Amino acid sequence: MKRVIPTLAAALIACSAQADPYLLMAEEDGCYWCERWHSEIAAIYPKTPEGQAAQLQLTDIHALPGDVEFERRVHFTPTFILIDDGKELARIEGYPGEDFFWGLLGMMLEKANVAYETSG
Repeated sequence: MKRVIPTLAAALIACSAQADPYLLMAEEDGCYWCERWHSEIAAIYPKTPEGQAAQLQLTDIHALPGDVEFERRVHFTPTFILIDDGKELARIEGYPGEDFFWGLLGMMLEKANVAYETSG
């Protein structure tokens, strides 16, 4: 299944227009783990408290937004980078599976003091 990854211009517009914290997903065509994330998480992500707190922005790993201050180079796909005010706050390198992804994302949001509702 081939998906269209936003062009650099589209990614820059989307990211620079985003004032709140957001989750940047760096991916590339042919990435097995990216496709697995899309099949397991993508449809439900925007409906979750985490997705409401940090909206998802997709970009190709070779066309990262130039207006973001990354802590270090992005080498792996997928890489999930929490960004606020143009700066990287935290990242998850790789996709560890559905159960671990939610736990790591929650820890990332809490560490960055991004408020979101949790159940339980």
